[in-house]
Amino acid sequence: MTKTILLAAPRGFCAGVDRAIEVVERALEIHGPPVYVRKQIVHNLHVVRGLEAKGAVFVESEQEVPEGSVCVLSAHGVAPTVYAGAKERNLTVVDATCPLVTKVHVEARRFARQGKTIFLIGHAGHEEVEGTFGEAPGRTIIVDRPEDVAGTEVPDPANVAFVSQTTLALDETAEVMGALRQRFPLISSSAKGDICYASQNRQNAVKAIAARSDLVLVVGSTNSSNANRLVEVARDNGAESYLIEDEQGIEPGWIDAAGVIGVSSGASTPEFLVQRVVDFVAGLHAVEVEEVEVAVESVRFPLPSSVG
Repeated sequence: MTKTILLAAPRGFCAGVDRAIEVVERALEIHGPPVYVRKQIVHNLHVVRGLEAKGAVFVESEQEVPEGSVCVLSAHGVAPTVYAGAKERNLTVVDATCPLVTKVHVEARRFARQGKTIFLIGHAGHEEVEGTFGEAPGRTIIVDRPEDVAGTEVPDPANVAFVSQTTLALDETAEVMGALRQRFPLISSSAKGDICYASQNRQNAVKAIAARSDLVLVVGSTNSSNANRLVEVARDNGAESYLIEDEQGIEPGWIDAAGVIGVSSGASTPEFLVQRVVDFVAGLHAVEVEEVEVAVESVRFPLPSSVG
C-alpha cells in the first residue's frame, strides 16, 4: 500500500535560528576556536554537535567561560545579570539573541519603568522565559494556563501588562490572554503581539496537514518549545502525533497503521533531518510526497555588528 507523506511548509529553521548559527560560525572565523557558547545556541542537539566539531564549546553559565574569552549568548535571550557576569570576567560578548525575543525584553523594561506588574505568559524554566523574567524579577509573574490567573493578587489591578514567550501555541496563549483581560480590563500589551511569525506559520502549516493526516511526525528536540507546541497543535486538530529527534525515533508500527503521514519540524531543526525521516518511511513503504504550503517566508535578520 502506497503511503502519502504531507510535508508542512514552512518548517524548520526560522530567521532567528539561521542568524544564531551564523553568529557562532562567524565568531569562530573571526576569533578562531575555541569560542564559548552559553547554553545551546538553539534547541537542537544535531546543530550543537555540528558547531562543536568546528570549535564551539558549550557551557551552562558565563561563569564557566575562561576570563577574557569570547562568549556567544544563545538565541533565547538572557537576563541583565548575565551581561553583568560576563563583564566581570572581561568576556568578549557576541549576542545571538533573536531580535523578536529582544523585542519582548524591550517591552518588559518599558512596562517596568511604568511601574506595572508584568504577567509573563510562558513556561517556567524555559531559557527564554528566564531571560525575560530577569528584566524585572521583582514585578513579573509567570503564568502558563488560564487557571494561573485566577486569584493572583497585584498591587494595582489598573496598572498591569503582559508579555509572552515567543514560541507558544497561538490558541493556548489566546486563552491565557483572555483570562488576563477578563480579570484586568485595563491591562496593557504590545501592539503586535509577541508570538513570532515563524511559530505562527509553522502552527498554521501543521493545522493544514493534520486535517488530512492519520499521523503527524514533528522532527525536533524534546527541549524545543516550538516543536512541542507543533505536536500539541496536531493533536488538537485530530491527528495522532509524536515528537522525534530524527528517524531513529520512529516506530514502524506507526507507519504501518497510517495511510497519510504528515511531517513537520521545529524552528531549530535542520532540513536534512526531515529528509532522513522521509527516506526512512520510504524504506518501509512506497510513498508519494506532497508539500502543503501555507506561507512563504522571506524574513532575514542582520547579524550583530560584532560579527557582521
